[in-house]
Parts: sequence; structure tokens; C-alpha cells
Amino acid sequence: MRPTLPPVADSAELRRLRADTARWLPVARDIVRGHGHGETPLAPLAAGTNLVAAIGDGAILKIFPAILHGQFLSEQATLRLLGGRVGAVDTPELQHAGERDGWSYLIMTRLHGIPAAQVWPQLPEDGKQHLLRQLGRLIAAMHRVPPGDLLALEPRWPDFLHAQIAGCHARHTRLGLPERLLAELDDLLRDVAAWLRTDTPPVILTGEYIPENFLVARDGDGWRVSGLFDFGDVMTGPGEYDLLGPSAFMAAGHAGRVRALFEGYGLAPSAIDSRLKRRLLVLMMLHRASDPVRHIAIPDWPAKVSSFDQLQALIWPDGS
Repeated sequence: MRPTLPPVADSAELRRLRADTARWLPVARDIVRGHGHGETPLAPLAAGTNLVAAIGDGAILKIFPAILHGQFLSEQATLRLLGGRVGAVDTPELQHAGERDGWSYLIMTRLHGIPAAQVWPQLPEDGKQHLLRQLGRLIAAMHRVPPGDLLALEPRWPDFLHAQIAGCHARHTRLGLPERLLAELDDLLRDVAAWLRTDTPPVILTGEYIPENFLVARDGDGWRVSGLFDFGDVMTGPGEYDLLGPSAFMAAGHAGRVRALFEGYGLAPSAIDSRLKRRLLVLMMLHRASDPVRHIAIPDWPAKVSSFDQLQALIWPDGS
């Protein structure tokens, strides 16, 4: 009897299924056999949202439930566009795509390297700046790739922006943003829809340039960015959106790190002005994964600011 995948109604059911590998690995094995992998060992990977397994050392199987079909479409389209490499940085190459029991799946090549999250905390300050400069270059290289079919996928930037603005106050109330900042939030967002819509051509946005989503490899005495993966949340829009993850998680208010990130991205010092920083601050509050209390990696930052102006200066200090 052919093994089957059960439907899942929400993220909680998906988490339970992902943890119960005996319920989905037989289906995964059946899928990979059908694509010529025979009895190659499968190893479940716990990270991420979907059902993911390594196929030996050479490939990855990623299975998406119907409730996350949009992630399947985004990842499939992005892998096809990138073709395996962005400059000197590897990205997975798409090998197969298909459907099973109402779920969708992708088989892609496996990248090799060390997750940056394992390396970042131990790097000296010059090593952190070196890696952020490379990350800025990688983001710029991604933004030069024509977005192609991604332009037709949801959410479109104006729709995304409208939805994020509508839910912004409730979201940050629930996540515990300090009351003094909540009191300023509506003023911060006033007229934001107009000035965040831009005539600049939309680019490929991952929104997740954080240490958990890229790989590094040894480069002499230091490290280089070697691989980028996980494109399920890709959409298109203004490129500044992709500077938020490294600003919050990695630059952490250090002027030298911020400067390295922006230089790598190609921003001239004259472009790093208060208007850019204000756009970044607003986008940070509207980001799909926005949770400033937990995501801004500046120790005890809520005790250091009493306004959004002060928060902006803390994250992107003068001289950066």
C-alpha cells in the first residue's frame, strides 16, 4: 500500500507532523525513489517550517503542505531564476518538482558549508565587518537578478504593504513593544504607503539575510559567504527591505558593521542619510517577521530609547 501524507490545517499540526518523522519519512522515501535515488539514506532536518530531509550528501527534499503552497511557488520560481549561483555564492539547483497527496515538493542540490550561525558569535569585530561587507555584496547581486516569474506571485508589494500597515499596531502590541513607542507608531506610519511605494523597479527580496540562512567557508584566516538557501518567503519590492535582517541581527548598532553592510551593498556615504534610516526603520516595523523586542540584537535596547528617533539612531548610528 502506498504511504500517504495527511492534510494539515495549521502551523501547529504541521509542527507535530514534522516532529513525528515515522508519519512522513515513508512518503519521502517513495518520492525520492521515484526520482531515481533508489535506497539512498534519508536524514530528516529539523530546521525550517516544512518537511525537509537530506538525500544522502548530494540533495535535499522539501515538502510543502497546501496551506504553504505559496512558499512552494516562491521557492520553485526563485531556484529556477538563480540557476545555482549568484556571483561567487552557491544557491541550490532545482532538480525536480511535483505533487503528492495535496502537498507539493522540490528536490534540489545540497549546499556544503558551515551555517553562519555557528561561526558568527565567535568572530572578532574585523571578521564580523568582513562578513557583513560580503553579505551586502550578495544582497546587491541578488537584486541584480531579473525577478521574472516572481513578479506575478503574491503578495504584490502594494498589497503586502497595505496588509502590514493594517495589522502593525495590533502586532506590536501583542509582541510587547514598549508603550512609549506604541504611542508613536501611528505617527510613524502616517502616509507611509505613499512614500514606500516607489518607481524603482522591484527586485527579488528574501527578507531573511540572517546567519541561519546562509553558509560560510574558510577563506585563508577568515571566512567567506559560500551559500544561500531557503527562498520560501521570497517576494518582490524595494531592495532596502533586505537590509533589515542583517541590520537587526548582525550589525546590532555597531557603526563599523553598519558601514560595512552598506558599503558592500553599494551605498555611497552620502546616501546613508536620515531619510534612508527612517525608511529602514519603518520597513523594520512592517517586516513580515517584525519583532523588535526579540530581534534587535542590542542588549537591553528598550531601556536605552524613549522614541523612534532614538531607536533609529541606536540601530543605524551616525558615522555608519
